[in-house]
Amino acid sequence: MSSHESTHPDAPVVYEQFEDIGQQQETYVLGMWSFLVNETMFFAPLFFVYGLYTWKHHADFYLAHALLDWRIGGINTFILLMSSFAVALSVHYAQKGRTRAQLNCLWFTIACAAAFIWIKLQFEWIPKISHGVFPNPEFIQNYPHYAMEHGVPAADPYKARLYYSLYFAITGLHALHVAIGIIVFLALIYLIKKKSSLITDYIPTEMVGLYWHFVDLVWIFLYPLFYLMPRP
Repeated sequence: MSSHESTHPDAPVVYEQFEDIGQQQETYVLGMWSFLVNETMFFAPLFFVYGLYTWKHHADFYLAHALLDWRIGGINTFILLMSSFAVALSVHYAQKGRTRAQLNCLWFTIACAAAFIWIKLQFEWIPKISHGVFPNPEFIQNYPHYAMEHGVPAADPYKARLYYSLYFAITGLHALHVAIGIIVFLALIYLIKKKSSLITDYIPTEMVGLYWHFVDLVWIFLYPLFYLMPRP
């Protein structure tokens, strides 16, 4: 008995533009990888701009980054790594026809994603925004006082504003992808529970998993870039 037969009572539908189920699944995988390449091209310019300005203003960016807590970033990194492991397990269980275990892994991934966003909001974004450390016109006046309160030497306020502009833009875009991942996982769980004809094998879970691994990989780059900046 094949894996798709064990997870759904009906055999997977082979649409008329495909010769067989193997070609159809390969097409799905290729389409997903093409999407991820586009996502990479979306993030790549932001990484390039950040790298360029870090090279030009390394000393001030280093001082500005001192207000970020590497331990909080490390916790979020661990959470995303655990979520990626759970997604990989969910694909494995989908292939084995173990639907209950598959769903448990997907729920665990959603919990990790929600925890990531909550930590980001509660311990990073909200405290900084509430103290005026947000890249707006008031940042120039608020930032030196905030740095002084935390015992950190202040960088040039204009360059620090540039640093936090990039920080909020890139991490905010990443958090948006995390939120989208939660929605997609919830939709996948709903379709699996309803035994939808759209879910007749493990391929949909694998496609969603590829997206989530990409989101995790982006954070793996963001964490050292923003939180572990080397001393100039």
